[in-house]
Amino acid sequence: MNEPLRKAVHLIFGLAIACFILFSERKLALYALVIALFLGFILSDALSRGYTIPGVSKIIATLERRDVLPGKGALFFALGALFSLTFFPKEVTFIGLVVLALLDSVTTLVGLRFGRTRIYNHKSIEATLAGFAATTAALLFLIPAHAAILTSAAAAFAELVSPVDDNLIVPAVVCIVLTVLF
Repeated sequence: MNEPLRKAVHLIFGLAIACFILFSERKLALYALVIALFLGFILSDALSRGYTIPGVSKIIATLERRDVLPGKGALFFALGALFSLTFFPKEVTFIGLVVLALLDSVTTLVGLRFGRTRIYNHKSIEATLAGFAATTAALLFLIPAHAAILTSAAAAFAELVSPVDDNLIVPAVVCIVLTVLF
């Protein structure tokens, strides 16, 4: 597994999904996420049972961590996007997914390279602070400064302490924070 490549794909596809949600009709985005989840579960099940799926098997072998349900991260990303879009406006969901794509990618890459001070669950203060800073900087282009700082802080904290996959938790936390602020 190549973690930098994995996180680059996470960032690119995460931003692409966020933009799709923002620029498409809400109903179409919901249907697309449900279909993606359905197909994702079928593919994941087939791969976990040992089937080889042309193209998909090679991608999963290259990008997925060992001893993990095949496509787990992508499934949780789609589930987090679906949950957020079901309960929050698409503009808020868009921001939640942008935060997830950026925060998760930056924290992992910085943590691997520079993470020395472990603070919780094998995660480092250096990675958490870098993710917070990068996310805040990006959000300054989308929302007011106070909201960018509070949203980034809440998302970084959720990513740090989440007992379940952060792909599910971070977008929901961002959507809740933005709903409260606006």
